[in-house]
Amino acid sequence: MKNISNLIRCSIGVLLTLTIMYTSNTPISHLEEAKAAPSQHLVENPITRDINKEQPLSSKLAIYSDTINVTDTDFSENAVFANSVPTKQVNRKAIEDVKVIPGGQSIGVQLETMGVLVVGHHLVNGKEGTISPGEKADIQVGDIILKINGKPVNEMEEVKKHVLEAGQEEKSLNITIKRGNETMETPLHPEYDTKDDEYKIGLYIRDSAAGIGTLTFYEPKSKKYGALGHVISDMDTKKPIEIQNGTIVRSSVTSIEKGNSGIPGEKQARFSTDKKQIGTITKNSPFGIFGELKEDVENGKYDKPLPVALSHEVKEGPAKILTVVDDEKVEEFAVEIISSVPQKFPATKGMVIQITDERLLEKTGGIVQGMSGSPILQDGKIIGAVTHVFVNDPTSGYGVHIEWMLQEAGINIYGENKQAS
Repeated sequence: MKNISNLIRCSIGVLLTLTIMYTSNTPISHLEEAKAAPSQHLVENPITRDINKEQPLSSKLAIYSDTINVTDTDFSENAVFANSVPTKQVNRKAIEDVKVIPGGQSIGVQLETMGVLVVGHHLVNGKEGTISPGEKADIQVGDIILKINGKPVNEMEEVKKHVLEAGQEEKSLNITIKRGNETMETPLHPEYDTKDDEYKIGLYIRDSAAGIGTLTFYEPKSKKYGALGHVISDMDTKKPIEIQNGTIVRSSVTSIEKGNSGIPGEKQARFSTDKKQIGTITKNSPFGIFGELKEDVENGKYDKPLPVALSHEVKEGPAKILTVVDDEKVEEFAVEIISSVPQKFPATKGMVIQITDERLLEKTGGIVQGMSGSPILQDGKIIGAVTHVFVNDPTSGYGVHIEWMLQEAGINIYGENKQAS
C-alpha cells in the first residue's frame, strides 16, 4: 500500500459510515510518512481549497453524502413505488437457490486510487510573486493525474521525481488528466519556491486512503462479497473515488461516540495494515465496495448461508441487524422496518429503518457512523444493509436492498429467465 500508517483511528465524516483517511494528502514537496498514534492520525501539512487559508488535515476525510433530514421522504429518482408500478416477475427457483453468509464484521479498508487525485490548490512563492502553477494550467479539483510525460503515475514519489527533474531542466511537464469521462493533456511548468527552496506545482494531491466499514455478506462458493452499501466518495471533491485496487483486513472497535440530534455518533476503530489481508477490492459503486475474500470469515452468529429477499418481499415490521460495537464481536440488535420501496430498477435508499433495541440505543444512541454495511435480516432472510443515518434523528436511517448489492457483486439471483413488467 502507499504510505498508509500502521495503526489508524477512523472517525467518520459528514453522514455515515466508512471513514476514509488519506495519508498522502500533502503538497508534493512534503512526502514524509504521516505520523500516527493509536488514538489519532496526525498530518501537519494543510489541505484546503481556500489558497489563502491553511488548516490542518482533518482525520475525517470520509465517504461523502448529502445531509439527510428526518423529514426527507424522497427515496430516489429511480425508486419504484408499489402503488404505481408492478413488481418484478422473476425465476422463483433461482432466487431460492441463492444463499449468502451474512457479515456484520468490522473491516479495515485500504484503497489505492487510480492515478493521483487532485484535491486542492496552493500558492508557491515564486520569484515574481505567488502563483499556483497547477491552477494556471487549468488542472481542477477532482482531476486524476494519469500520466506525466507519457509515463503512468500512481504514487506521490513518482510525481515528486518528475517535478524535480523538470524544474532543474527548466522544462514543462506534459500532464495527462482524467476529468469525468474525458481524458486530456495540459502543460504544467514547475515553479521554484524561494521560501522552501524547492520546485512545486501548487497542487494538493493524494494517492491512497484507509478507513473502516462493515462487511455485509459473502457467497461461500465464489467468495464474492459486498460491504458498506454505498459508494466511497472523496470529502473534498464530492466525487466517487476511482480505485486502482484495494484490500480489506480485520478491524476492532475501540470505542463509541454516542449520537445525538444534529450530531451523528461514530465508531472508533483500529486496524493494522500489517494484518493478514482477508479480501480484495475490485469495485467501488453506489451500492458499496465489492471483491473476493481470500478466506472464509465467521461472525459467530450466522455462519451458514441464508436465503435473500427481493425488494418487494421486504415487509414493514421487526427485523435485526448484525454489527460490532466492541472489539471484533458481532452482535444482533432489534430494528424496525418503517417503510420499504419495491424497486424495479437498482436504487439506493430503499428502506427506512429505526433502531428499537434498548441496549444498542444506550450504547450508541442509534445508527452511528461506522455501521454502514451492517446486514439487515428479516424472517430468516438477508434483506439489505444499513447505509445512512438521519442527522436530526440518529435512531433512524436508510437501508439499501440486498438485491442490488448482490447484483453489483456479480451474483446472479434471477436465473436466466429474468423478466420485469
